[in-house]
Amino acid sequence: MKTCISTYSFSQAFYDKKITYPGMLEKAKELGCTGIEFVVDDVAPDGSDLGDFWMNLADEARMLGLEVPIYTTGANFFQPDPEEEIARVKRHVDLAAACGIKLMRHDVTAGFYPGYDGPRTFDAVLPVVAPAIREVAEYAASKGVTTCSENHGRIVQDAERMLAVFAAVGHPNYRYLCDIGNFGGVDEDCAVSVSKLLPLVAHVHVKDAFWRSGMLPNPGRGWNRTRAGNYRRATIFGQGDVPTYQCLQILHDSGYDGYYSLEFEGIEENLMAIEISMENLHRMLGEIEK
Repeated sequence: MKTCISTYSFSQAFYDKKITYPGMLEKAKELGCTGIEFVVDDVAPDGSDLGDFWMNLADEARMLGLEVPIYTTGANFFQPDPEEEIARVKRHVDLAAACGIKLMRHDVTAGFYPGYDGPRTFDAVLPVVAPAIREVAEYAASKGVTTCSENHGRIVQDAERMLAVFAAVGHPNYRYLCDIGNFGGVDEDCAVSVSKLLPLVAHVHVKDAFWRSGMLPNPGRGWNRTRAGNYRRATIFGQGDVPTYQCLQILHDSGYDGYYSLEFEGIEENLMAIEISMENLHRMLGEIEK
């Protein structure tokens, strides 16, 4: 059983000054995890040198006996001239390699850029982003890092669109980060969509959410609309409407033996929610892996 927690999961506790980044490592260890996932922006959380911050944290994690299986960062390759973005993401590849992390996740696109006046369709996006992703994957291979993207960002969130991205990129060093809950944002059955991408999975995000029909009144604060106008709210893993156990079973049965990383983004009290989420994840995986 390989489990970890994304540092992103602790965001609210960090902003409320209830936990530090070294404290995140200690909490992950306390909760029985074997790893920690780094979520990295272009600026260090404490304003120090970006490379020093994350390399030092990677060393601290390993001293605690925690692996750092993945380095996660953003990207937006749908731009009039994506070369600057490609160069920026390559710098993150360099940092991941310097930290000794062998897998790096980057986004595909955040949406249509200001001033874009072409067709607002996935088919318009694909020919622009695929070469950029391929170039980063090729560069990362030379650094001993594998790249991946997840079902994220609405434009590239559906299972069939993800499959189209991988076919267009066509590089063996580019894989898939399977977020079992994100398919709900585009109104897909999460278990069915997870099953379509199994051969490509390099890492898993575990996430849960409540769902309400768009025919009902807006439930209020914390809820978001799906593409088709239904309502979703992120919540404690194992307590929402995502078929979490079924997705974990599908992944296990496929032969997946990598990490399951908690990505909590609900409105519940942060540290309590993470603790309950990890209890539920470990219990489910324990039952499945018997």
